[in-house]
Amino acid sequence: MSTTDTTTPTDTVARLETYGIAVIGASGKMGMRVSDNLVKTDHAVFYSENSPAGQERVRAAGRELTETPDAVRDADIVVLAVPDLALGPVTADIVPQLKPGAIVLTLDPAAAYAGLLTTRDDVIQAVAHPCHPSIFLQRTTPEEYADTFGGIAAPQDAIAAIESDDPAKQAIVEATVRAIYAPVIDVHWVTIKQLAQLEPTLVETIACMVGALLKEALDEAVNTMGVPEAAARSILLGHTQVALANGLRGDNPFSDACLIAMDYGKESIIKDDWKKVFRDDELDKNLARMLHLDRIER
Repeated sequence: MSTTDTTTPTDTVARLETYGIAVIGASGKMGMRVSDNLVKTDHAVFYSENSPAGQERVRAAGRELTETPDAVRDADIVVLAVPDLALGPVTADIVPQLKPGAIVLTLDPAAAYAGLLTTRDDVIQAVAHPCHPSIFLQRTTPEEYADTFGGIAAPQDAIAAIESDDPAKQAIVEATVRAIYAPVIDVHWVTIKQLAQLEPTLVETIACMVGALLKEALDEAVNTMGVPEAAARSILLGHTQVALANGLRGDNPFSDACLIAMDYGKESIIKDDWKKVFRDDELDKNLARMLHLDRIER
C-alpha cells in the first residue's frame, strides 16, 4: 500500500460489492474446502475442474462446473487450488487469458517465491495461507473442537501477501481470504518471501517435523519400551500442551529438573547449527526439494 494512503484493506472490505471469483482445481482437498465456503457468499463463483472423477465430486456437491477459459475470462480473482507442482503449467495456461487487473491467488508461497508462476505486468500476484486454529483457541462447541484444520467451525488467522500497493486490490484479496478460510479472526500481511520463510521453514520444516518426531517417540515408548499405549499417549498429549504453553506463552516456568532434561534432549537430538534452515540459501534448497527442482534461480 502507498505510504500516503490511510485506507486499510479491512476498511475497504466492509465497502466491497460482490465480485467474480474463479476456483481452479475445485475438486481437490483445498478446492473442495474453499468452494464449500464460497457457496455461502454472494460473489459470482465459477468452479473449474479438469479430471472426470473430480468433476463428479464437484457435481455431487451440488456445484455447477464451468470450462476454465469461461471461468477465468471475467474473474476479478482466480483462486488456484491445485498442487504446487501443477502451478507452473496451470498459470502458463490461464494467465494470458485473464483481464487486466485480475488477481491470481495461490494458496501456498513455494511456487510463487521460487519464480515458477507465469506472470503479467497487468495481472496481480497474491498468496494466502491459513494459520489453522490455534492450540490455545478457546473453543466452546463440539464442532469447534472437531475442526482442527480450520475453515469449518473453529476460528483461525490467515497470512497473506500481494504484489500490489492498491488498497482496492488488497481488499479483494482480504475479502476472498476471509471467505475461503472462514471463520477468520485476523489477516496478517507479509511479503511473499516472508510467507515462504513461515511456510515451509517455521511451520513445516520445524513444527510439523516436531509433531512427527513426537509420534515416533510415542511409538518407541510403546513398541520398544513396552509402555501401555494408553498411558504413554495420555502423558504425552498432556505434557505437549504444558510444553507449548510454557515454551510459547510462558504460562508457568519449567522445573529445574525439567530444564536439565531439556538440555540433554537438545544435546542428544538437535544439531548445533539447526538455525541455518532460516537462511535464504537453505530456504532455496528446501523449496527446490519440495518442488522437485535442481535449484532455484534468483
